[in-house]
Amino acid sequence: MEHGPAGKLWTTRATRNLTATLERLRVDRRREEALTHGADPLHLSLVFGIDEKTAIRCAESARALLGETAEQSSR
Repeated sequence: MEHGPAGKLWTTRATRNLTATLERLRVDRRREEALTHGADPLHLSLVFGIDEKTAIRCAESARALLGETAEQSSR
């Protein structure tokens, strides 16, 4: 067992035969962070090291989900 960062080979082996891909897990983690912290693009950009356009898209997606949840709870 090593204590260094996980490499691409390790993560590929660890997720083989799973329905979730690394990309899906990455997107899900960003969405969860956006939902938890109020869909702030600046926060997402700083936490994940992503560019502003990607952060804005993630925040907009989270806002849409939050809006859908609010609509469903008001029914």
